[in-house]
Amino acid sequence: MAARRFLYVIAGLIMLLLGMGLVYNLFGEQIFRHFLIPTVAFDQSPQGAAPDYSRPAAWLSRPGLPQDPARWAPKGFAPTEQPRVEVFYVAPTTYLRRERWNAPLDDPQANYYLRLFAQSQASAFNGVGAIWAPRYRQATFGAFLTNAADAQRALDFAYRDVAAAFDVFLAAIPADRPIVLVGHSQGALLLTRLLSERVAGQPLARRIIAAYVVGWPISTVTDLPTLGLPGCTKADESGCIVAWQSFAEPADPHMVRAHYDDSIGLDGQPRRGTPMLCVNPLTGATGGAAPASANHGALVPTTDLSDATIVAGQVPARCDRSGFLLIGPPPEGFGRYVMPGNNFHVYDMALFWANVRADVATRTKAYLAR
Repeated sequence: MAARRFLYVIAGLIMLLLGMGLVYNLFGEQIFRHFLIPTVAFDQSPQGAAPDYSRPAAWLSRPGLPQDPARWAPKGFAPTEQPRVEVFYVAPTTYLRRERWNAPLDDPQANYYLRLFAQSQASAFNGVGAIWAPRYRQATFGAFLTNAADAQRALDFAYRDVAAAFDVFLAAIPADRPIVLVGHSQGALLLTRLLSERVAGQPLARRIIAAYVVGWPISTVTDLPTLGLPGCTKADESGCIVAWQSFAEPADPHMVRAHYDDSIGLDGQPRRGTPMLCVNPLTGATGGAAPASANHGALVPTTDLSDATIVAGQVPARCDRSGFLLIGPPPEGFGRYVMPGNNFHVYDMALFWANVRADVATRTKAYLAR
């Protein structure tokens, strides 16, 4: 399956994120498969009780939740006190264990990293709206290293949680409330399915300000037409999809490209040779280039983000012909968790945090003015 092929490509990245980059570089695929693919059959894998999304505890972020990580903001920024839209955010993979195919909701390590992602990614959207981020029984990391049928069942299982949370989200907000959709990595994968199954061709599509499907390849030929929204072509456009995948230069994206070319698109046709959607986060437009001076601020990470800073003018961005986003030489402060090939997937949002914040504000203004 295309999803598994692509997530295998970014397998090293998640391990790097969690401090295991050396293991990846030395042993690669073999060590991942041996230590991360579950050995239990899916039918015998512990699943735990389904999250009850009517209860606040089932949410990583939602309005009224105490100590909501998505309401964090760096110095000089603050979440809106008068939200005009609702944001539905699907977090990436943070569960690495192999005792089960899907993460329990109470795993301490997975939840620690979920909070960091909510702080560093979802927080970029808290200037326009209230953030809703479900805890879901995500497919474990090892599910993306095998073509076994159980791996697909784990992804389907995770998607059912996200879809159930989306139903509760829709029921809880006003029927005419504008919506922003956000997902990264595994979250972006599940968001593409949500778009194709729950948004495309439905009245709900008219309420979508934008869908930020980041860190996941979207073919403009075989995927985009099935998602119900076009790619964003300019900064003040609404009702469209924003997507990019970040590489520093010299970039070596051949692993991503190879697996992408070997995959099947959402319309059932091969992706080989088709361009990927690349919306430049510095301009809000499809394709093109922008200098570092156009970057309003990258979120330079720390261990817990408590003293993270916004640094402007550091990172340029240009979409190449195949659809990868190139960011120039590796920027300072972001070197610790970079994937081989200069893949900056972990930092897809952080590199352009202030621009993403401005981008969603511009699209929200355009939508509300219609």
